[in-house]
Amino acid sequence: MFALRGTGRWRLRLAEVIAGDAPATEPPVEAALARAAVLEALDAMARMAEALLSAGASASDVTALTLRAAAGAGLTGTQIDINYTAVIVYTTGADGEPLTAVRVVKVRASDYSRLSALYDLAHAAADGLGPAEVDARLRRLLSRRRPYRPWIAAGGSVGLAASVAVTLGGTWAVAVAAAVVTCALQLLLSALNRRGLPAFFQQVAGAGLATGFALALLLAQPHLPAWVGDLPPSLVVGSGIVVLLAGLSLVGSAEDAISGFYVTAGARAFETVLLTTGLVLGIAGVLDLGQRAGITLSLSFSAGQPYPLVVQVLAGAVAAFTWAVYGYADGRAVLLAALAGATATLTSALCVLVGMGPVAAAGVAALLVGFLAEGTAWRWGVPGLVVSVCGIVPLLPGLAIYRAIFSIVGGGTSAGLAQLVTASGTALALAAGVTLGEFCSTPLRREFDRIERRVRRRSLSRQF
Repeated sequence: MFALRGTGRWRLRLAEVIAGDAPATEPPVEAALARAAVLEALDAMARMAEALLSAGASASDVTALTLRAAAGAGLTGTQIDINYTAVIVYTTGADGEPLTAVRVVKVRASDYSRLSALYDLAHAAADGLGPAEVDARLRRLLSRRRPYRPWIAAGGSVGLAASVAVTLGGTWAVAVAAAVVTCALQLLLSALNRRGLPAFFQQVAGAGLATGFALALLLAQPHLPAWVGDLPPSLVVGSGIVVLLAGLSLVGSAEDAISGFYVTAGARAFETVLLTTGLVLGIAGVLDLGQRAGITLSLSFSAGQPYPLVVQVLAGAVAAFTWAVYGYADGRAVLLAALAGATATLTSALCVLVGMGPVAAAGVAALLVGFLAEGTAWRWGVPGLVVSVCGIVPLLPGLAIYRAIFSIVGGGTSAGLAQLVTASGTALALAAGVTLGEFCSTPLRREFDRIERRVRRRSLSRQF
């Protein structure tokens, strides 16, 4: 036995170590604290990924942002798996212990203001923001109010319907009628959503209401004043029902498939098919009731005379602007979305004038929008995804899907299937164009970052 002098705590601990009787209290406590810190960071990353996915971010963006934020938090060996309804984040602890966090995506709704804030939070986490601060900021972000009231967002959908009517060559009366249809649709969908009705039945009810409005318009047409002009029911309802169409889901599924997220892409595609089936059932049911009552609605869909290119570009800007409002985008994002919509409409129209087909023209326009949005929008604190998604709204294949549905319901199955194939090709071209544009703008953004850092260093050196 060793003789020790002094009563210091370190002497007692040294005697215990030499005697082989070292206390087992502090190392487990330190390990527990380290494990708790890793779990805290892991939970923050999983909650942030779930919030990004539920706010409308693509699977590729959620994966990239979460991995960068995890690296900034010091998590090693982090992996993420997204299957559309759940987010699974895997990492390893300080002692190599595998740890996993799972978050279920319960509600999906486009919220571009929240999405912009989540992008900023993810970048801050990647720069080294602590997990506790990330969690606190995330809780404040998810609990804050939206930038404006729901009725203002619903008004955005009304403006979208009116601008689509102008894009199709409809008169001012057609635009007003389409706005009225959309206003009634929003009131109905809001009431059904408050009662928790599934989205499929909301599609059935909305399509039924719009088709019923078309039947009523057909009966009222002979009694309308002459100054109102012709109101084609198909054109009015086709402009108003565009809010119900799953054009964005179709583009989102194509974008996920191109990025390699096939499970999420398959889920989005199945959702598109399900929601479109709801539209078919709603339209077919009301048409059948109208035929039994002796009212036959013509299923022909003929657009009016196209307006000059300036008017079409303005209509495209309004469509993107109103869709951004419908998605609760903030002021800067709304203005950038309007510019992107005008750019997409102008580019597509010029491509058609030089002899390109509609699918190729949509792809080229989406390529330019994706390049400009991802390369420049971040300088105004707006994610490029928000600008590009809103910018391609005037080119979405929603109206082609609507025409295909009417053709199938009217018995023209072959023509309807051909139009569905065209709509799918347009969606794929839009998704591919946006994705390729974002990829091509990455070197441009890096060069901007390098120039900005160089200018900042020079200004600091001059100060000192």
